[in-house]
Amino acid sequence: MTEYNSMELMIAAASRELEDGVSIAVGTGAPCAAAMLAQKLYAPNLMILFEAGGVDPRLPEMPISVGDSRSFNEAAMAGSMANIMDACARGFVDYTFLGGAQIDMYGNLNSTIIGGDYHNPKVRLPGSGGANDFGSLCWRMMVMTPQDKRRFVENVDFVTTPGWLKGGTSRAESGLPLGAGPYKIITNMAIMDFEETSKRMRVISVNPGYTMKDIQENCGFELLQAEKLEETKPPTREELKILREEVDPYGYVIGRA
Repeated sequence: MTEYNSMELMIAAASRELEDGVSIAVGTGAPCAAAMLAQKLYAPNLMILFEAGGVDPRLPEMPISVGDSRSFNEAAMAGSMANIMDACARGFVDYTFLGGAQIDMYGNLNSTIIGGDYHNPKVRLPGSGGANDFGSLCWRMMVMTPQDKRRFVENVDFVTTPGWLKGGTSRAESGLPLGAGPYKIITNMAIMDFEETSKRMRVISVNPGYTMKDIQENCGFELLQAEKLEETKPPTREELKILREEVDPYGYVIGRA
């Protein structure tokens, strides 16, 4: 079997979720790598949007920030942040990839504080940036993150980006777009979705080398389990070649595993 690391597995698994012809709002790092890999291998007509205003660029290599000039290379439009957020608000963006310091069973994300007191937290984090807008308004939110009990918590310390809020119909009742919300969670151990009625996180695929017991032991809340668990396919030779030679040749992202 071709050797790979956990970051390469997560990026490859994420890239397979993107269909040809859809649009996706991404930041830098692993989400950008997944979108680039998808565009080069599975979805040539994937439209990538960057928060700073780049729309559908032809990325020569991975940008290091959302405002990097490469995120505007041969773009359909060199717009602004207002253009991107307007597109999300009008329902034009299908997917987004997000992350955070904490995530709970309903997919709510925290990238604001650790510790319950907002004015005097144990740790103050960077905050939302565009994450709240993307998570609130893009139709399908996906998260790529390493898995452990510090990240996967029963209750996030602060809801920076809404997931399914308290589950059930609570997100729709809050006034957020009907039908939009968390879609897939991709970790080094598993792929999860959300049960249709309760909106609780559910394991649907187990990554090579892990068991359901490992996944549950590295989560701070009880995970649901699909009736039929799949096994996540490891990265193919072609995926790894493109990822290592074209998407991230300097190892900015895949070297962090």
